Amino acid sequence: MADAAQRLRSLAEQVLGAPLPVRLRAWDGSQAGPPDAPALVVRNRRALRRMLFKPGELGLARAWVSGDLDVEGDLYTVLDAMAGLVWERGEDARTLRQAVRDPAVRAAARDLLKLAAPPIPPAPPREEMRRPRRRLHTRRTDQRAISHHYDVGNDFYEIVLGPSMVYSCAYWEQDGTLETAQRDKLELVCAKLGLKEGQRLLDVGCGWGSMAIHAAREHGVSVVGITLSQEQAAYARKRVADAGLTDRVEIRVQDYRDVVDGPYDAISSIGMAEHVGAERYLEYARQLYALLKPGGRLLNHQIARRPQRDESAYEVDQFIDSYVFPDGELAPIGTTVTQLERAGFEVRDVESIREHYARTLRRWVANLEDDWDRAVGLTSPGRARVWRLYMAASALAFERNRIGVNQVLAIRTPDSGASGLPLRPRTWHG
Repeated sequence: MADAAQRLRSLAEQVLGAPLPVRLRAWDGSQAGPPDAPALVVRNRRALRRMLFKPGELGLARAWVSGDLDVEGDLYTVLDAMAGLVWERGEDARTLRQAVRDPAVRAAARDLLKLAAPPIPPAPPREEMRRPRRRLHTRRTDQRAISHHYDVGNDFYEIVLGPSMVYSCAYWEQDGTLETAQRDKLELVCAKLGLKEGQRLLDVGCGWGSMAIHAAREHGVSVVGITLSQEQAAYARKRVADAGLTDRVEIRVQDYRDVVDGPYDAISSIGMAEHVGAERYLEYARQLYALLKPGGRLLNHQIARRPQRDESAYEVDQFIDSYVFPDGELAPIGTTVTQLERAGFEVRDVESIREHYARTLRRWVANLEDDWDRAVGLTSPGRARVWRLYMAASALAFERNRIGVNQVLAIRTPDSGASGLPLRPRTWHG
């Protein structure tokens, strides 16, 4: 009888319909595959049970988060090699449903189930968000989803994000520090919004307060920052007080749907709209439009996915939905622009900064890996593994153009039609 690694490799290649591009190492010490390639390590039989009882991305995620599945060597290399072979990905790829119709694959799976004994599905890792089926994107469910992602400890985020405490794509020159790139991004947002002293800015999804503090300190505006995270709000308020800006910056724990104290001169929404949901997006856009005065500007900074041939077939990423951003949804940039226009906005500028996010994520992964033991101690081994996997995989997704990120500048254009924008706004980029 073949050893565990060879049997695993044979099954994987039958299911995928392609050679496995990495080495496999099994719990019994056996190995199969290219000897110089990075290894996918199956630490115990429980990993097989997780993948067999929940085939696809969620089973793989559970095995990874629990530590039953690991990588030996460069994580990016393994993820990049495996990305095209996950069965839910790619419209022309062989699907799991097609594979299990193959009698040879079904026989191999039965044999593997014996190898994975006992045939009992393991409980999901405790880091997985469990929730009954319900209506998405109510105030209550959004609060819970945001808490799951952001209320994991400010100390943990300090490790990952560094001193800037900005949890969105930085704006890079060829060289420079993460902190400089994040400051340049905040300044770019302020420039596109045309902020002037004495104006009012609403920062939707204000995070740990970095945008609010920068806008108030550097441009003299009054800022209201809103978040659904209690931990973020407490941290942001302390930063505001330490900066001596309590007379100009207010941080609220508040849903965007409950903001009623407009009009504002400008609104920034940086990395927040991904949480809104497709069914609520037009409502979100209309609410922001209503909160702006005529001539006011919105800067919407949002991750986008590639459009599909059949948009009705779009499904959220199971790993991201269960472990990272519950209930988050991505839309193509064309859909986002259309919804903003339907709400009444005039869209004036769209800038793709996809490559910038890949570089940002790689810096965050390096920060986490450099202080791994402390990060684990502040959260849990599973939580740290979640963040390492999702950030590394996301970096590759941005690099390979599987997802993108865009800054959309939109205006509540007054009836006169005067946008207030320069004819050639090169000053945005210095």
